[in-house]
Amino acid sequence: MEDSSCEHYTGDLCVGHPGKEMDNPEHPGKESGSMETQTTDMGLQHGTCDVNFPQPDNTSTSQVQESRGDMKRHVVKNTGEKPYMCGECWYRVAQKSDLSRHMRTHTGEKPYKCDQCDYSAARKSTLDNHTLAKHSGEKPYMCGECGYRTADRSTLCRHMRTHTGENPYKCDQCDYSAAVKCNLDNHIASKHTEEKPYKCDQCDYSVARKSHLDRHLRKHTGEKPYMCGDCGYRTAKKSHLSRHMRTHSGDKPYKCDQCDFSAAQKVHLDSHLAKHTGEKPYICEECGHRAAQKSNLLVHMRTHTGEKPYMCGECGHRAVQKSHLMVHMRTHTGEKPYKCDQCDYSAAQKSTFNRHFGKHTSKKT
Repeated sequence: MEDSSCEHYTGDLCVGHPGKEMDNPEHPGKESGSMETQTTDMGLQHGTCDVNFPQPDNTSTSQVQESRGDMKRHVVKNTGEKPYMCGECWYRVAQKSDLSRHMRTHTGEKPYKCDQCDYSAARKSTLDNHTLAKHSGEKPYMCGECGYRTADRSTLCRHMRTHTGENPYKCDQCDYSAAVKCNLDNHIASKHTEEKPYKCDQCDYSVARKSHLDRHLRKHTGEKPYMCGDCGYRTAKKSHLSRHMRTHSGDKPYKCDQCDFSAAQKVHLDSHLAKHTGEKPYICEECGHRAAQKSNLLVHMRTHTGEKPYMCGECGHRAVQKSHLMVHMRTHTGEKPYKCDQCDYSAAQKSTFNRHFGKHTSKKT
């Protein structure tokens, strides 16, 4: 009985059977495509170029198939032919092994298991990167601009874009571009996708991607799964931990192209650049106050609304800015991070320290 899913022959694949090559219906037993072979004294030769593939000494079925396979890979490489197609999403590849890997994006299969933790991966190279980064401690790839080190080459390539400003991932629906593909995916999901199937069961929030819902749910649960190994700092987002780690490493990958300023976070560089341009595009509709950054305008607006969103858990003190709350918390912890290098004095606030330090400078004059 004939399989109805194969009745529309495309010349490449059976759409109903992902990754399966079709036999040529006009020549039973002959593989599809334009690959023609002939046997010569040298071995197998492709009909459109002069490359010969050695004839096996032992003409067993397996050896002949291996030689034909070598020739087929050669043809695909030089013609650009992509005979293998995914029946789920129409993705095409040149090699059957590449299609097998691709299919795991649909099945969720992760056959490569880490023998030191519960991690598993769809690709062996991804498992190798995990083992190197998490279990060996080795970081062989280093940035020549700032000394940043990483365990895998792809991470270094992404890091280098913080220096070059390259944003290779372009949105096909607006002018947005991103340095990392996941940022483009997030942009498309949040800005251009109307469907939001993932809904929070504790509020009205809904989103296009499950990973975003998982992140949102931490606001309700208070879960902070990412922890700094140096100081115990915990956060709900991996990106926040990466930024925090720069406080220990001193890494400041964002460089100003007009002076020697560098910053650990891009938002700080953006704020700094406003000093050079003088541009303040954000305007307060209440009083005409202008700001270089949208976040600065939002903070300013609280002077009109009276909003103080940051509250001290010890005494109930409320603050307009998070930095103000952090300064306040030192009245409870006793922390005095500003140290005088000319005496034993230390202070909880920078302004207090500056007044003290003025006493030393006035004595010298």
